[in-house]
Amino acid sequence: MNDFKTLVQKRRSHRRFTSQEIDADDVQLILRAALMAPSSRGQRAWHFVVVDDKMDLEKLSDAKDMGAQLIKGAALAIVVLGNAVENDCWIEDGSIAAAAMQYQAEDLGLGSCWVQMHGRGLSDGTTAETVIRGVLDIPDELSVLCVVAFGHKAAELPPQNEDQLKWENVHIGKF
Repeated sequence: MNDFKTLVQKRRSHRRFTSQEIDADDVQLILRAALMAPSSRGQRAWHFVVVDDKMDLEKLSDAKDMGAQLIKGAALAIVVLGNAVENDCWIEDGSIAAAAMQYQAEDLGLGSCWVQMHGRGLSDGTTAETVIRGVLDIPDELSVLCVVAFGHKAAELPPQNEDQLKWENVHIGKF
């Protein structure tokens, strides 16, 4: 188990995974982290679809022109959804939950990568949401934020470099 300082430094976006499946207990811990994530007014109005079917993972990887192909190599993916009518902070809440899942995965020694889907799509004008909705039978009232891919890391990546932190972007008191 990592302390949080180390966990934050070690967590990187992994785009290549081994073929090894993820233990069911680890999947439950990842989902637990999402379900415990802070949310606006404590609504916890997000929804998550866990996908481990290889054909569905491949279909999800085709939901946008660039940046989603890694999904087909993942052991599983979790689609993060929200209801914009029910909760005007659905994007923020879903983002926090997705980040919580990624930190939990790193703590378990697993790799993950956020794949942005909201506002993305295919060159023919089809939205990523339309593709994902068709693959997973998502109800109309829910919107797709992202897909987080998970798997056993194909390679270890170096920790984030402290020397590259943009401290110049931190402003104290006033800009």
